[in-house]
Amino acid sequence: MRLRAGDVAVITGAGSGIGRAAALALAKKGCDVVLADLDDQAAARVAELAAGRYGVRAASIGCDVRSDADVGRLFGTVVRDFGGVDVAVLNAGIGYYARVEETPADDLARLFEVNVLGVQRCVVAATPLVRAQGRGALAITGSVNGKVAWPYHGAYSATKFALAGLAQGLRMELGGSGVSCTLVLPANVRTGFYAAAQTDGYNAAPIGPSTSAAQVARSIVRGIERGAAEVYAVPAGLGAGARLGLVFPGIAESMARRWMKGRRDGGIRWGAIETAPRAASGIKRPIADADASLPGHAMSNDRG
Repeated sequence: MRLRAGDVAVITGAGSGIGRAAALALAKKGCDVVLADLDDQAAARVAELAAGRYGVRAASIGCDVRSDADVGRLFGTVVRDFGGVDVAVLNAGIGYYARVEETPADDLARLFEVNVLGVQRCVVAATPLVRAQGRGALAITGSVNGKVAWPYHGAYSATKFALAGLAQGLRMELGGSGVSCTLVLPANVRTGFYAAAQTDGYNAAPIGPSTSAAQVARSIVRGIERGAAEVYAVPAGLGAGARLGLVFPGIAESMARRWMKGRRDGGIRWGAIETAPRAASGIKRPIADADASLPGHAMSNDRG
């Protein structure tokens, strides 16, 4: 899909991180943008910036993707005020880092409620609008962790694996409709995602080389315009490494075991990861609103 001036793009989690960068990248291409975020003031600031910098129509709306009513109101407002939807970037999400064996079912349920069901609510609302036009694109922010898991990422990875299946099935169902569905696979993005993630005995930070939200946004735009099934928005070499791990899972698991041993022995320090003291509650930080990162985002309405 070649983006055109006046195309209408809806971005969730647009108040910060990847969502913010994607909104500005699409505005730069001439798209009118509607920015949804749990933090409506952050979304409003990005909308003002997009309109002032690129001369496009830009609007913001507070939206919690856990709410059917909020998501319905978001897309209803877009249709009423902008006439339709051409692009939807579904970026809202939150992070979580803990051992799988120490992840309470309630925490996992909350994670799925935002990262998976929040995306699905937007898919249900947006897809009929785009399909009816016979032209359009959906982009879903997944994660490289949705292809290859990593220690302490098990619960988070589970939500991103789920998104990979959701996106693949949707893409097949959209065949011949003129609408594409692109799964975006970021990793190690420099945003506030790690600081906002819920952690348990783990100081979250990028592992290895990192990339910027702006670089991820450019990958999103390229993926939309090419109708790509998937785009790896990662630092040089990580995409190839992730694909290698898919073909040869033993390699990834061997690296993970080595990394875990290095953590215990104090030898290997990839990305300045350290063990954090366990709080009395067992949780270092609560789930919080933040901006999009590592795998892809945080719940700013969204989430990154």
